Amino acid sequence: MQSRRGSGKKIPMTDLVVVGRSSSHFTRTVRIFALELGVPHEFRPVFDLTALDAETYAGNPALKVPVLMSVDGPPVATENICRELVRRSGRGAEVVLRGAVADLRVANAEELALHAMSTEVSLIVARFTGDARLAPPKLERSLDGSLRHLDDHLDEALAALPAPRLLSFLEVAVFCLVTHLPFRDIRSVDGYPRLVELCREFGGRAGARATEYAFDRP
Repeated sequence: MQSRRGSGKKIPMTDLVVVGRSSSHFTRTVRIFALELGVPHEFRPVFDLTALDAETYAGNPALKVPVLMSVDGPPVATENICRELVRRSGRGAEVVLRGAVADLRVANAEELALHAMSTEVSLIVARFTGDARLAPPKLERSLDGSLRHLDDHLDEALAALPAPRLLSFLEVAVFCLVTHLPFRDIRSVDGYPRLVELCREFGGRAGARATEYAFDRP
């Protein structure tokens, strides 16, 4: 199966493997992009995140997921993978990637969503290791502040996005973040009604329903 870019060049869409975790908000972001864009792929879970060899992470030297394996070499990191999936789908005109809109309200929301996702990972690691030094009070305050800003300013940021659109990185990232917090028992999101509303609306999409959080088992 092939897709056609705006230039008329055909780009192969098959033989793609998303390597990640069903319990990861970064992995879910990538999988939603792939599913909503109709890009055929296989999902391959990493069962042991304590592994110290790059091979476990599809060759990613940072020992992180997600990774997109393809014949062209593995793109790593969530944003890079989303960009590659959009490129392969040939549907770039329907998607708003991070940085595509020159509006500070959008840029700030994108930055805070990604910051909150990374902050949550730090809190999860601290809980897993039992080392409170990895979760200083500033991290908790940082996460709360990011969520509050997103909740207060989400409508402004969404209004600044082009319409109509199939996907935006901002909406997918916020959905994956906010649904992940209660899944990992990091935060209740009841105090962020606008973020909860976005999750309810976006959660009805096929890509969201097909990627519900779960812990992968061998």
